[in-house]
Amino acid sequence: MRTFHITWFSFFLCFFGWFGIAPLMAIIREELQLTKPQIGNIIISSVMITIFARLFIGWLADKIGPRITYTWLLILGAIPVMLIGLSNDYTSILIFRLLIGIIGASFVITQFHTSLMFAPNIVGTANATTAGWGNLGGGVTQMVMPLIFAAFLGLGFVDSQAWRYAMLVPGVLMIIMGVVYYKYTTDTPIGNIKDLKKKDPNFAMTKKDEKGNFLSAIKDYRVWSLFIIYAACFGVELTINNIASLYYADYFHLDVKMAGLIAGLFGLMNLFARSLGGILGDKSGIKWGLKGRVYFLFITLLLEGLALILFSRMSILPLAIGTMIVFSLFVQMSEGATFSVVPFINKKAIGTVSGIVGAGGNAGAVAAGFLFKMEDVSYQQALLVIGIVVAVISFFAFAIRFSEKAETDAQKEMIASLNQEKVKLRVTP
Repeated sequence: MRTFHITWFSFFLCFFGWFGIAPLMAIIREELQLTKPQIGNIIISSVMITIFARLFIGWLADKIGPRITYTWLLILGAIPVMLIGLSNDYTSILIFRLLIGIIGASFVITQFHTSLMFAPNIVGTANATTAGWGNLGGGVTQMVMPLIFAAFLGLGFVDSQAWRYAMLVPGVLMIIMGVVYYKYTTDTPIGNIKDLKKKDPNFAMTKKDEKGNFLSAIKDYRVWSLFIIYAACFGVELTINNIASLYYADYFHLDVKMAGLIAGLFGLMNLFARSLGGILGDKSGIKWGLKGRVYFLFITLLLEGLALILFSRMSILPLAIGTMIVFSLFVQMSEGATFSVVPFINKKAIGTVSGIVGAGGNAGAVAAGFLFKMEDVSYQQALLVIGIVVAVISFFAFAIRFSEKAETDAQKEMIASLNQEKVKLRVTP
């Protein structure tokens, strides 16, 4: 499906712009003479505003649809990505990093769009794959941005110029993708909202009682349980994207390119790991119902916490890389498993629920950021604490329960989707 591929690639480029500066922070730290607390504040700023942006974007996508929302986010989000090259002190880079964080709201539109496009038997897989392949941008940028930086050095620019020009690349690509998204996607499988409203003036993305749907979503304790759970998986991924390159450069004494290459391995697991979480979440749902999706989420999150604890104890480079890859596998599987549950919480406010849960990831990254800015807490100690917290949070999954009616309705919808798929297979030559 064209919309599917354009959606994940747009999210990929958003991640590329969002974290494009992260693998270059070792260079920027030296040029601008940044302290550890200042680096911590920059990390926090990159994810803090996204909390509010995701809540707003979820509501906006429910109102005007994902196509227009994504188009404007890509184009407007590209501006601070390119302008961060104008930074010449701590304050200016902090402000631009804060503004760039708005791009992180793209995740909500990605999940909302695929939730609209795909049937219940495959929606977890679709959500996980678009998000996972998009998150892949967080790994690719760790590897590619140092190479773009090196290319500008090769053209004769000095360090202080090269990193600034390098940030133009993701910004320009985002603008191009904004135009592509507008021209080649549709809001729903049956067309764009604008066209559908011309045919039927009563057409709406959600039921008429939009205020009631929003309020019912924010009052649902399950939404906030998923908010906390997503803080413990996607929040951790955002944190690692921000600090991994610095971590390997400082603790294993690697140069920028090698540190970026190794840090990029964490994000590259998104190529399949988040999809795997969504696929297995769907399989669990088919076999054991909605509770099966929840139990699978608990298992992956617990294993993530244990793997992070192990990673934080590694002081030998090959062992650190190996345990980071295992840890990355469970982080991203947990994310996929989370959003195999989200579409079933409140069918009338999928965008709002996606926005709240998505914001949880950034809230988790903000909380983790305070650990990394403390002078008397090493990065390894901070990772140990986060690993323990994640393991504890995994038990929040048991707070997510569904009524018998919800289980029955989901099962009927699932059977109908599977039967429809069988019919398609029989008639396909």
